[in-house]
Amino acid sequence: MKPLMRHIGLSALTLAVLSGCAATQNTTAQQTTMTHTAVSQPLVAPPTADTPLTIEQIMADPDWMGVSADGAYWSDDGKSVLFFRQPSASPLRNYYRLSVADGVTNELQLNELHLASQREGVFNQDKTRKAYVYQNNLFVKQLSSGKIEQLTRQNDSIDGVRFLNDGDLVYWQGSKVYRIHQDSGMVEQLADIQFAKAPEAVREPDTFLAKQNQRLIKFVAKQHDNAKALEQYKDQLQQQDPTMAAKPFYLGEKDALIELSVSPDARYLFLVLQDKTYKGRTDADVMPNYLDPEGHVGLVPVRARVAEDKLPGQRFVVLDLQSHQQQDVTLEGLSGYDEDVLAAVKAENAKAQGTTYKSEKKVRNIRLIEDWGWDQSPIQWQATKDTVAVMLEATDNKDRWIATVDLNKGKFQTQHRLHDDAWINYDHNQYGWLPGSDTLYYLSEQSGYSQLYLKPLTGKEKALTSGKFVVSDITLSPDSQYIYYKANKEHPGKYNIYRVDLQNGKDEQLTHWTGTLDYQLNPQGDTLLLTASALTQPNELYLQPIGGELKQLTHYTSKAFADYPWQAPQIIEVPSSHGAGKVYARLYLPQGFDAKRADKYPAVIFNHGAGYLQEVHYGFSDYYHEFMFNNLLTQHGYVVLDMDYRGSKGYGRDWRTAIYRNMGHPEVEDLKDGVAWMAKNANIDTQRVGTYGGSYGGFLTFMSLFTAPDLFQCGAALRPVADWAHYNAPYTSNILNTPDDDPIAYRRSSPIEHAQGLKNHLLILGGIEDDNVFFQDSVRMVQHLIELENPHFDMAYYPVEHHGFRQPSSWLDEYRRILRLFETDLKK
Repeated sequence: MKPLMRHIGLSALTLAVLSGCAATQNTTAQQTTMTHTAVSQPLVAPPTADTPLTIEQIMADPDWMGVSADGAYWSDDGKSVLFFRQPSASPLRNYYRLSVADGVTNELQLNELHLASQREGVFNQDKTRKAYVYQNNLFVKQLSSGKIEQLTRQNDSIDGVRFLNDGDLVYWQGSKVYRIHQDSGMVEQLADIQFAKAPEAVREPDTFLAKQNQRLIKFVAKQHDNAKALEQYKDQLQQQDPTMAAKPFYLGEKDALIELSVSPDARYLFLVLQDKTYKGRTDADVMPNYLDPEGHVGLVPVRARVAEDKLPGQRFVVLDLQSHQQQDVTLEGLSGYDEDVLAAVKAENAKAQGTTYKSEKKVRNIRLIEDWGWDQSPIQWQATKDTVAVMLEATDNKDRWIATVDLNKGKFQTQHRLHDDAWINYDHNQYGWLPGSDTLYYLSEQSGYSQLYLKPLTGKEKALTSGKFVVSDITLSPDSQYIYYKANKEHPGKYNIYRVDLQNGKDEQLTHWTGTLDYQLNPQGDTLLLTASALTQPNELYLQPIGGELKQLTHYTSKAFADYPWQAPQIIEVPSSHGAGKVYARLYLPQGFDAKRADKYPAVIFNHGAGYLQEVHYGFSDYYHEFMFNNLLTQHGYVVLDMDYRGSKGYGRDWRTAIYRNMGHPEVEDLKDGVAWMAKNANIDTQRVGTYGGSYGGFLTFMSLFTAPDLFQCGAALRPVADWAHYNAPYTSNILNTPDDDPIAYRRSSPIEHAQGLKNHLLILGGIEDDNVFFQDSVRMVQHLIELENPHFDMAYYPVEHHGFRQPSSWLDEYRRILRLFETDLKK
């Protein structure tokens, strides 16, 4: 389940009731020095709000908080920063350029957008020219003068572009590849790839009747001779006429093109093909739209369910444009390509069904890796050589390979294999070549944490970083001396930027931020552009000269939001009684908190979504509605806990895979420890604790109320997964394998299999138009509870809402119901 990233608006709109609030806490970049609260430290009383929050305020259109600067990146000359801002209800973005020298920001007009330094682009060898695609057209920019030349004007999209070693430009559209000669401007078609059978050559007569006709009928013989002469003429013309385009490649009728990549000298194409009948869905994969514009019940196409989605392997092909030869790349060079990695799982399931399973070696389905966070290609050529590396994964999710390709023999050679008995991460897969060398750099979780490695093609790998922290977002410096990266070395919830010297291995911390941040290195390699946040401060843009002082560039958070005395959650460590070490959590305390008060406090636990997402950090939460709602709950007298249960991001491989084949059980154990911690340290009444959460958090609300029925007295499950067999294959098959291979894992992990345990009040809330967690999940769960004759649930549904709610009125209705649930059930 991908993290749900919600938009935080950033305009000057405010709510009047908040605009007059006193500023008792205003966290800035210079003030974010909070350290995490250890278990033994005293809890800090929260600030007092002069004006209490209301549901209507915090669920209003989020633009009152301010409209953030999103998608920020450096201009090509490094003198300015470009970004966009988009009000929450607007379908359109406004684009801006901010001058680094004077801080002046100008809005870009529509006729200027093609002139802006585009974020995506490729450079020639000496980095004097940049090519990029804007609105389906190809442009080239002279970096010294800033002059821009438009090379195409068309509506058909361009799929890729690269500079060749000689400075010519290559681009491809669909299955056709073109070269633009820089000296003449001529456009040459390098390759025409057709998914059809090759035309048959003129055949010699090979049957008795055909030979007889050829011998006896002069007209038939003449026709045959003419056809052969014309065929020979065309072949000779193709070979000898320099003005002719290359003849097509025919790759058969079974496959479709998935990805294409061109070598630096344009001799080779590396192709990735897939069975063209696979669409990722069938005609039966639809959901109803009850508010169709025409007034009918519309049918909306949706993705397939993991129980039915049969993800195929892919076919890899090398085309030699010089010799016009084509060959498939065989898989034998991938170590473990035919291992039965699911043997133990299949044997366990077979035994449960009263049968036996015999393990046999079999070629696995292997594909290009899909990383959910990167924007690079999994196909990486050396800058000046015909050497290509490819990152691959098995569809059983147990292996990741970095392999080079023998382009002449059509074979993979394994450079690095990352195997995991649970599943390979769909994040932390960046890799590439060190310029001017035969050395690869890459991220790997092989140590238990994502770390940075080097690997010469003919040598052993070397770790550049090590430790119990997570390395991500690597960037090679312009001079190739350093690799920059982001890591949470000091604390799992504190992120900073570092760099390692490739010559001597020296590791250097470049930022000293307390919170979360993303970065971009400027083209000169001496300044970082940061998008950073703190506990009560949404993202703003900052400049961090390497070795210099931090400078804030934007101030888009509204005064109303910044001036309100939000309670910054305290980051605590909850000891695990289930062998998990410690569970990090955000703690919110009621106003006027008294640890010795005779009347114990009610409490609520919020469960974040996505599963693999980090919520407990020192930055501003992506769940900003819930951040404000948790503040409101404290004003109503609740203790609130927000936990990074097992499976969450930021804590390494073992924490991530603790839920393998067992979703919902380790996490509920962590929630139990959270309640126990609050009882011991925050003076709560364990008989008055509720829980809520959306998506994966809704799933955990189900699982906790069903499998630990005395833990919570009530719970609200928002857009919840009720049956993992109905969720998508890319996410679910990582953790639970597939229902065909591992029905035990699905029965163990799906809430609908445990619904008979419900004994306390459950509120189910979902959007009917949800194409991520289908509304059908909630419908099936409700019918199951009805048939169980269970009276302890209610349901609210939202006709216009998708997975991430969009309408303020829906947010308001949803959280008004959740608050009423807590106020009714936890304050008896």
